[in-house]
Amino acid sequence: MFRNQYDTDVTTWSPAGRLFQVEYAMEAVKQGSAAIGLRSKTHVVLACVNKANSELSSHQKKIFKVDDHIGVAIAGLTADGRVLSRYMRTECINYSFNYESPLPVGRLVVQLADKAQVCTQRSWKRPYGVGLLVGGTDESGAHLYYNCPSGNYFEYQAFAIGSRSQAAKTYLERRFENFMDSSRDDLIKDALIAVRETLQGETLKSSICTVAVVGVDEAFHILDQETVQQLINAFEIAGETEAGAAEEDTAAAEEGTAAEEGAAADQDAAPMDI
Repeated sequence: MFRNQYDTDVTTWSPAGRLFQVEYAMEAVKQGSAAIGLRSKTHVVLACVNKANSELSSHQKKIFKVDDHIGVAIAGLTADGRVLSRYMRTECINYSFNYESPLPVGRLVVQLADKAQVCTQRSWKRPYGVGLLVGGTDESGAHLYYNCPSGNYFEYQAFAIGSRSQAAKTYLERRFENFMDSSRDDLIKDALIAVRETLQGETLKSSICTVAVVGVDEAFHILDQETVQQLINAFEIAGETEAGAAEEDTAAAEEGTAAEEGAAADQDAAPMDI
């Protein structure tokens, strides 16, 4: 993927003002399996796609517990995500030991972004090739952040990263206005539907996805496969019922429209728009 003489070093600027090595790290995030995060006033839900490279192997873990009030979902190079999650755990333990209170989510995200930014300024280092969705709760409520390999970080109401994440983003953009007042179960439902959007027609099963929840009164934990499968079954049945009713309404409307257009066409014929 060699582009030009300006991408051999992370500290070399191109004439257009770009750092190609950092952009390549961001591209690695796009190649990873999808990860999705949503938040309401009281809860944050993280979900990701787990796909094994072979039927004989297990999948890589994509969601990590950082503390009782913080968790992280990753997309990109899993090894980098594992190292960064360990760093986040250490920071939480140190803060708790020194101040006897949980580390605020925003402060941890800033420390993580600073650590990633250093790798864009040192010629003997490389940027981390992983994007992290950090979800957690603190005194100010529930928070969802995205940490980029460039060292930037953004707070989101809902976000998706990884391969084919645009389909999930499209769904989340249609629904995000309802997320703040959503219940825990509604958030999980929207997360699973968003995950299904990234599968391109493949059947959603608990064996290929992981869901984690953290709330104001609920410690961070990963849902077991049986619970996830029960939720998937319930939500897909509801979706099929709604889809069937929508198809019937659409068919009836099309019949009425066709009759009206036929009558108008007899009166005044017009060329087809191309």
